[in-house]
Amino acid sequence: MINLLPPELKQEYRYARYNRKLIHWSIAFTCAILGVIVITGAGYLSMDNSIDTYRSKVATAQTRLASEDITGVERQVANMSDNMKLMLGVLSKEVLFSKLLQQLGSITPPNVILTNLSISQTDSAIDITAQTTGYQAATQLQINLASPANQIFSKADIVNISCAAQGAVNPAYPCTATLRAQFTRSNPFLFINSRKVGQ
Repeated sequence: MINLLPPELKQEYRYARYNRKLIHWSIAFTCAILGVIVITGAGYLSMDNSIDTYRSKVATAQTRLASEDITGVERQVANMSDNMKLMLGVLSKEVLFSKLLQQLGSITPPNVILTNLSISQTDSAIDITAQTTGYQAATQLQINLASPANQIFSKADIVNISCAAQGAVNPAYPCTATLRAQFTRSNPFLFINSRKVGQ
């Protein structure tokens, strides 16, 4: 086929074809740029949404931790521990009088009447007041209390013995003796053995 068109018109057709291709490439490039902008915008929106979600989770966790008050709980635990140590300390000095009285009754001489028992200011000691028929009965009580065979007291000391010649409250037992006895470390009459508390 012979093209009989003038050269100027041929050139215009050729440029028109180039222009059409160029327009197609421009539209494709513009669509690609628009696609990148849309994808980037969606990514930013998704990231912003994720940041807000995590920020909300962090705020919730901080609120929960503040409401649980970890420092307050630790303080309460320390306070309970101190109270437990105090209770053990008090109980270690507590005397089981019901059992102690039975044992004291068995080692008290027949010519002695126990009239008073009181915890001494000294740790692990007890003050005993008794009415006796005389000095010998009072010293026998002291010997019985201090005897290692009874396993109650490590030592017993006579604090005072006084005898009324006349006008005694109980004429059969005119003497009053006061003794101080110190418990052995392993005696069974303390609520909690002092050795166990120290361990």
